[in-house]
Amino acid sequence: MSRTDVTDRAAAAAIPAQQRGVLTTQAWLQVPSAAPGVLRLRPLPGEATASYAQRLAAAYRLRLPHLLHGAGITLHRHGTLPAAELHLNHNAAQHLAGLTRTPLPHLTRALPRLVPDDDAHHTAATARWKRLEAGQQPVRACTLCTRHHSQNATDTAWVHPPPHRVVCPRHHQAAPDPRLTSPIRTGAVPELSAAHHTHQRLLRHPRAATAWTAARAITTRWYDHQQHLTHRWHTRLTQLCATNPHLTTTSNASPALLARDLVTYPETVALARTLATLPKQPHRTTDNALSLIAHRLGLPRLASNANDPLRALLTHTRCPASTTPTPQSATAHRRATTPTRKPRSIPHNYRAADQPPEQPNRTRPQPTPITPERNRFSRPKSHIKYGTPDHSTPAP
Repeated sequence: MSRTDVTDRAAAAAIPAQQRGVLTTQAWLQVPSAAPGVLRLRPLPGEATASYAQRLAAAYRLRLPHLLHGAGITLHRHGTLPAAELHLNHNAAQHLAGLTRTPLPHLTRALPRLVPDDDAHHTAATARWKRLEAGQQPVRACTLCTRHHSQNATDTAWVHPPPHRVVCPRHHQAAPDPRLTSPIRTGAVPELSAAHHTHQRLLRHPRAATAWTAARAITTRWYDHQQHLTHRWHTRLTQLCATNPHLTTTSNASPALLARDLVTYPETVALARTLATLPKQPHRTTDNALSLIAHRLGLPRLASNANDPLRALLTHTRCPASTTPTPQSATAHRRATTPTRKPRSIPHNYRAADQPPEQPNRTRPQPTPITPERNRFSRPKSHIKYGTPDHSTPAP
C-alpha cells in the first residue's frame, strides 16, 4: 500500500459517518437538510398517509414496500386504497419525516391520519395496513393538482376533503364518493363553483359547522325521497352524466348515488347559509322561516308536511308555533317567563316621596359688602394719582 493510499484512508476515517452517507438509527431522529438529488414532495391538504407514501415511491420509481424497507420501516399485512389505510407507529413516522426532509409536526398537520396510535419510542419502526369503514374512506383528488404536487410522476392521490373542499374551483373536478375511480368534471355545471365560493364565505359564521350538518342531512333526505327539488336535481345529474360517461360504468352503484353529494351541493350550501343566519325565538315563526328558505332556494313555496325534516328542525329548535300569538298571550307568556325580583330592603333613613327634603341645620354665609376701600373700581378721589385738584370746596 502506497503512502498516498494510507493518507486517503486516514482522511476518510476522520469524516463523520453522517457526511459519508451512512444512515444510522440516530440519524432518523434529526431531519437532515435537503441534499442534491433528494425529491421533496408536498402533501396535498388532507391526504391519506398511504397515498402520500405511494406518490413518494412513484417519484423515486420504486414500489411502496421497497421504499419503506429502504427507510427502515417494516411493513405488515396487505391493503389497497381507498379500502385500507397505512398506519405508522411513532418511530416509523420519524423515519418518514427524515426521508421526506420535512419536520414531523408539519407532516402531521398535512396528513390527518399520520398521528401515531401509540406513545412507545423504543419499539421498531413498523407500518401496517388497516381496513376502513365506508364512511372513513378517502376519495380521489384532483388529477391536475396531484400531478403538480408529484412533479409529474403520477396523477393518482386520495384525500379526506373537508366539507368546504368538495369541488376544485381551479380545475373543475370533484370526487364525492370513494367508489369513483376518477374525478368528475364539473365544468358543465357552473353553479357548483359558485356554491364553492359561497361556502368559503359561510365558514366565517360561528354557526357554520352546525348549520352545514343539519342542511346536509335535510337535503339528503329530500334527495332520497324525491321531494321539493327533484326536477332540478335530475337535470343536474343528467348534465354530469353527459360529460362523465364513467359515472354509468363505475362498480355496481347507480350514478344517482355516486353523485348525490355533488348534485345537492348548491342547495345544501344555500340552506346552511339560511339556517346559520335565521334569528332566534320569538322573532320569526315557522311559516315565515319556511317562506324565507323557499325564496333562498328559488322555489315558490315548500310543501307543508308534518314529517318534513326542515319543518321539524325549525319547530323544535328555532321557531315557536306557526300561528302568530295574540297580544294577550304574548303578555301572559312574558309575565310567566320574567323572573320575579327580590324586594329591596328599605333603609331606616328612607324618606317618603311626598315628604320635602330635610334642610341641613346650618346658616348660609352672608355676602360681604363691598366698600370703596375694597372695590378698586370705586376708589375715592384722594386715591387718584393724576389729574387737576377740585377747587370748588373751600380749604379748611
